[in-house]
Amino acid sequence: MTTLHTALQMGDLKLANRLIMAPLTRTRAGRTHVPNALMAEYYSQRASAGLIFTECTMVAGDASAFIGEGGIFDDAMLAGWKLVTEAVHAKGGKIAMQIWHPGRAAHSGINGVQPISSSNKPIRNESTHTLRGKEPYEAPRPLSTEEIPGIVELFRKATERAKAAGFDGVQIHGAHGYLIDQFLRDGVNDRSDNYGGSLENRARLLLEIVDAASSVIGAGRVGVRISPIVPFNDMEDSNPKALVEYVAKQLDARKVGHFEVRHDQHDRPAEVELAKIARAHFKGALLLNGGFDKASGEAAVASGLADGIVYGKLFIANPDLVERFSESNPPLNKLDMKTLYAPGPEGYTDYPTLPA
Repeated sequence: MTTLHTALQMGDLKLANRLIMAPLTRTRAGRTHVPNALMAEYYSQRASAGLIFTECTMVAGDASAFIGEGGIFDDAMLAGWKLVTEAVHAKGGKIAMQIWHPGRAAHSGINGVQPISSSNKPIRNESTHTLRGKEPYEAPRPLSTEEIPGIVELFRKATERAKAAGFDGVQIHGAHGYLIDQFLRDGVNDRSDNYGGSLENRARLLLEIVDAASSVIGAGRVGVRISPIVPFNDMEDSNPKALVEYVAKQLDARKVGHFEVRHDQHDRPAEVELAKIARAHFKGALLLNGGFDKASGEAAVASGLADGIVYGKLFIANPDLVERFSESNPPLNKLDMKTLYAPGPEGYTDYPTLPA
């Protein structure tokens, strides 16, 4: 029987187990966005995961939404990330970079420029932390058709640098209301060019980025994350079932290494249905993410609904989650929410592991 501890062939990567560490923004890179030794320690502590995804990583200098997230848009950042990959590989782990542009979730109070999106629709009734304090989100500037190849090129260059930094692959962030998702879902995208209207057009940016990244590192080392019904960042779509089916078919045709469907709660009927649609149309490694514990994760991989389970908060508080899940009733550290985005090691690298 397949379990969370069964090895997994994920595209070109052979994973030791099916417990995947989610991309988790922790803002320890500071204002320079250059990864550092503290980040290398954090990731290497969790190297027993089958695969680690990095926090969402900026593909451009004006693509910050959290002030202290890591970047991959110059060579200083490449060198910083090399500290991370070398530390993880030294412990026998594998790590992929999640490459990302926030689109309208950015702010001029962080980047000094008006944010961009598929349309001019702002994130409604919410605010964000800027260098000036908390401010409402701004109306974004719609990208022109002529600008979109430049966005694709940012992701291609980010993949080049990720490869040079020693990453085992990349994940393209098409979820959570960030730039790619702002094209995918029709609650935001109201364009009338080749990147709007039909689902084929709305998915065009995502698939052009997938093809660009694959040309650099190989499709078997590329993956995609989407969140078709997660409302975060004021998002919705009129037909998420069709969206999942179309994206799954397109990614399957390209033979990408993995496809991650991010839920709010994996066991809600609508979310189970989307997972089944993804499973029916994507034959590669399907990853599910959304409130799984040990038992529900084991059930999902045993049934074949998922090939791997992506854990977030549990990996933050339990760097040895893989080892803990080897026990029948594992004790788990409690997550400290107050230190999620705080600077320094507290709540970052000081969570205890089980005695050897």
